[in-house]
Amino acid sequence: MAKVTKSEQEIRQQNVVEAVSKTDQFFKENGKLIYGIVIGLLVIALAILAYNRFVLQPKKVEAVNQLAQAERWFEAGEYELALAGDDNSLGLEDIISQYGSKAGEAAYLYAGIAKLRSGAPEEAISYLKKYNGKDVIMLGKAQACIGDAYCDLEDYQEAVKWFEKAAKTSDNAFAAGYLIKAGIAAEACGDPAKALSFYKEVKDKWAGAPEAIEIDKYITRIETAE
Repeated sequence: MAKVTKSEQEIRQQNVVEAVSKTDQFFKENGKLIYGIVIGLLVIALAILAYNRFVLQPKKVEAVNQLAQAERWFEAGEYELALAGDDNSLGLEDIISQYGSKAGEAAYLYAGIAKLRSGAPEEAISYLKKYNGKDVIMLGKAQACIGDAYCDLEDYQEAVKWFEKAAKTSDNAFAAGYLIKAGIAAEACGDPAKALSFYKEVKDKWAGAPEAIEIDKYITRIETAE
């Protein structure tokens, strides 16, 4: 290794001294500005923490508590009550309006299904499309319900897309039912070949599912009509 000469060491030391001097001078000239920025950032951080603790978290707790009664109505099949509430508890519509997703993603799913079963498919679609839960089974159910809503609107092509999407999302035994629905919707919009592909997928991939017990009837009906 080459020996470092004394002059090189002196140059390095001088460079360090100059760098420190420039840094010191910068802080002397801009110290107030820097401290102001730091204090400002701390104030913002504290404000965010305070908002989360004293505003956001209590709202979430309040929203979840409100949702509990709406869930009980929903599970009992009292869909109008679940949506509108009563004098003591808010319904799903008001919960979503006041709290949004703070009540949890389930609020959108419950509201969408309740609207669907109350004969309001367009409103059902609006709620269900906002559902973004992490559970693939529930997400698949939401997508299938969107398909059901489009069937109620007699938009079978759109229904096929959502049933197929639900089957891919779930990718489990529930997929059989969604694929059969996709097939029926495909037949309704005059595409028996597409319907047949869905039925055969059920037979090949989900033959053990309860919905697949009579899948041969669906397949035979189309093949004999060709």
